[in-house]
Amino acid sequence: MPTPEPTPGAPCWVDLMTTDANEAKQFYGELFGWDFQTGDQEKYGGYITATKNGKTVAGIMQKQEDQAGMPDMWSTYLWSDDAAATAAAVPQNGGQVYVEPMDVPEQGHMALFGDASGAAIGVWQPREMRGYELVGEPGAPAWHELHTKDYAAAVKFYQDVFGWDTDVMSDTPEFRYTTLGAGREAKAGIYDASADLPAEVPSNWVVYFAVEDADASIDKAVRLGATVLDGPDDTPYGRMATLTDPTGARFKLLADTGQGAQ
Repeated sequence: MPTPEPTPGAPCWVDLMTTDANEAKQFYGELFGWDFQTGDQEKYGGYITATKNGKTVAGIMQKQEDQAGMPDMWSTYLWSDDAAATAAAVPQNGGQVYVEPMDVPEQGHMALFGDASGAAIGVWQPREMRGYELVGEPGAPAWHELHTKDYAAAVKFYQDVFGWDTDVMSDTPEFRYTTLGAGREAKAGIYDASADLPAEVPSNWVVYFAVEDADASIDKAVRLGATVLDGPDDTPYGRMATLTDPTGARFKLLADTGQGAQ
C-alpha cells in the first residue's frame, strides 16, 4: 500500500500518552510487531516513534509529573495547513485551546484542542514529518472515531473548524453516525454516544488498529496485560473489540472479515 497522503482536516497521526513508556513499548511491540526510535531528549523530549516494517505508524510519550492526573490515552491528530489559524477558529466555534501551536524542530507544528463537545483532539501542521506512513494494514491505525455527548455540536465544530465534508451514515434515535467523507473513502466518524458514556467519562476520540485475526490478537493482548472491555463482535465493517492496555489506555482492534469496510 502506498504511503497515505492525508488531506487537510483528516487524521494523520496518533500517539499514546502513558505512565510507563517502557511497558508500552513492550506491549505494543509484541502485539503489533512495532519497532521504536527514541528522539533526542533536548529537541523532542524523548518522544518515541513506532514503526511497522520500516514505516511510521504512531508515537509514544512518557507522561510528565504535571500530567499525573490525566489518564493514559491515545490521541488522534488532524492535518492542518495552518495550525495557528486552526487554533484561532477553535474558540470561535465553541472549543478550547489546551496547548497552543508549538514548533517541533524540523518536523512540524502541533497543538491540542478541546472540541465543542469537550473531546481532546490534536492538530499537526507538517514539515518533514508528514504523519503516519501506513494505514489500514495489520499493526497500523485503521479508523478514528469520536464518541460524543453532544453530537450536533461536534459535527458542526468539525465542519466549521476543519472543513469536514460530512456524510450522514445513520440518523435514528438508536444510532446516529456521521463520517468525514462517504463510503469506502471515509476517513473518520462521529458517533452519538450520549446514551452510552457514563456521566464521569467525557466525549473522547477512539483509535482503531487493524489486525489480521481479532480473536488471536485479543488473546495475545490479554496475555500481555490488556483488559477486554467489549467484544469481540462481528459488524458490517469487520470483527472488533475494545481493550485497555496494561496502564489503562483504551483502544480498539479491527479485523477485516471481508464483509465490508469503513
